Amino acid sequence: MDGVKKPVIVFDHFTFQYKVQSKPTLRDINLTIYEGEKVLLLGPSGSGKSTLANCINGLIPHSIAGKIQGSLQVAGMETRDSDLNQLSAVVGTVLQDSDAQFVGLSVGEDIAFALENMNMPRPEMIPLVEKSATIVGMESFLDHLPYKLSGGQKQKVALAGVMHEDVRILLFDEPLASLDPQMGMTAVDLIERICRDQNKTVLIIEHRLEDVLYRPVDRVILIDQGRIILDTTPEDLLRAHDLLEHGIREPLYITAMKYAGCDLNLEKTLANVSDMSLDPANRDKLIHFFEQETPASPAGKGAELIRVTDASFRYAARLPKALDQVNCVIHRGEIVSLIGENGAGKTTFARMVCGIGRPQSGTVEIEGKNYLPLSIREIGERIGYVMQNPNQMIVKGIIREEVALALTLRGLSKEEIDQRVEKALRMCRLYTMRHWPVDAVSYGQKKRITIAAILALEPDAIILDEPTAGQDYHNYTTIMEFILSLNRDYGKTIIFITHDMHLAIEFTDRAVVFAQARIIADSSVFDVLSDDTVIHQASLKQTSLYTLARKIGLEPRHVIRHFVRYEKAGRSDGR
Repeated sequence: MDGVKKPVIVFDHFTFQYKVQSKPTLRDINLTIYEGEKVLLLGPSGSGKSTLANCINGLIPHSIAGKIQGSLQVAGMETRDSDLNQLSAVVGTVLQDSDAQFVGLSVGEDIAFALENMNMPRPEMIPLVEKSATIVGMESFLDHLPYKLSGGQKQKVALAGVMHEDVRILLFDEPLASLDPQMGMTAVDLIERICRDQNKTVLIIEHRLEDVLYRPVDRVILIDQGRIILDTTPEDLLRAHDLLEHGIREPLYITAMKYAGCDLNLEKTLANVSDMSLDPANRDKLIHFFEQETPASPAGKGAELIRVTDASFRYAARLPKALDQVNCVIHRGEIVSLIGENGAGKTTFARMVCGIGRPQSGTVEIEGKNYLPLSIREIGERIGYVMQNPNQMIVKGIIREEVALALTLRGLSKEEIDQRVEKALRMCRLYTMRHWPVDAVSYGQKKRITIAAILALEPDAIILDEPTAGQDYHNYTTIMEFILSLNRDYGKTIIFITHDMHLAIEFTDRAVVFAQARIIADSSVFDVLSDDTVIHQASLKQTSLYTLARKIGLEPRHVIRHFVRYEKAGRSDGR
């Protein structure tokens, strides 16, 4: 960066404690972020990342009460002495919970909100709104209600809404959490372009490290237990620090290189697999690793549990079909991922299987019987559904009460309720917070509350819509291992709706791929993620394992299959 860098965000011995908490969430923060920098903020769920962002944009202390010590200056303004209007003129925010950000009655109105606040004339405003919507792929949804969109579509609208804001600082809180892989790449490209072309200061809070590093990042700030642990570069982070120790999932290609015994210090660059030249010694180790034999996954399927036959569904007569003659069979004991682009029909399919939206043509059968005579509650006894947005599920004010609610409504004994609730809370790492108000926890922690509430019901099958969005690696693996234990020990059928290709690769056997309201592929994960045609049609992206395979001259399908089997064998033998 040319010239002297100007500080735009300055934390000086800054401490913050929420009014409802007994201890500070942020402790003695000293941090300076300079104009035009692009900074990635990493850390476990509940570490203080979102609190830090809310201090910068002024929600703390002007909307969220708490005690501040020390100083925080944003664009030269002491935040506690300023007001939200002053700070919002400088800081634009894309929230992780996009529902909390919508103010317009339509997508177009919401994207136009910042321009309206600038008193821009309507003839000038409309082309800018259309341009922003087109960039994020929402140009055909301008008249739609924001709350009727899928989670990924909502996130696109939120991104479009800040593109034309005349602010100096942009905060992105988990911007990739609900986006399909190709749209995630588009979002990262967009953030990069905004940062570089308009000299914006960008702060990104995101767990998906590999996806963010698709484009360069100037600095990485690692925060844990309310303190800054590291302030470094992406290269140093990957080369010299144990990410897993801090609850961060490392990129797949880095994991593969470690499995192969590679020396990461031999590589000139590590932050982006596409830019790696690969040292010859590491190349040989990778080839040797991937040419080893690995045990095949156990063959055979359980009895048929769910059968969907020629099922179609649309939300309103004037809208196109959300599902168009889809066919799918799911057996007992399977672990299946539903993947594909935003708005392709994944969530609609899950809601239809759960009976929330019944097919307008075709059939859904549970164990060979048409489910139409069954109520939603009766279907819910068999198939549990964890929604993508936790705020749409939570109704109680205290964490323990929320997890116990469905059990209480079913009339279980106090002893049975206590036992199930404690087990679910412990496995989701929420037991010590059981008496906390729900409003006092992060979005990622709210997701764990909803998962715990469904797991406490112990249904035959569990559908989880984006279960890992907003979760750090430790909580992610704790929840996933618990869910896998339900599959392994009790034969539970597990269905994931996900944009997280890590999850699909590491934890599922089979991928059902949606595109434009249809199922376009139904096969093993390694077959799907090595098929260029399917990847393009479903707005997926090549995983870093695919790129690594090309670099070492091996077939991507073979490399992905080997990695999947090695991972699963490692979990079974405790590696």
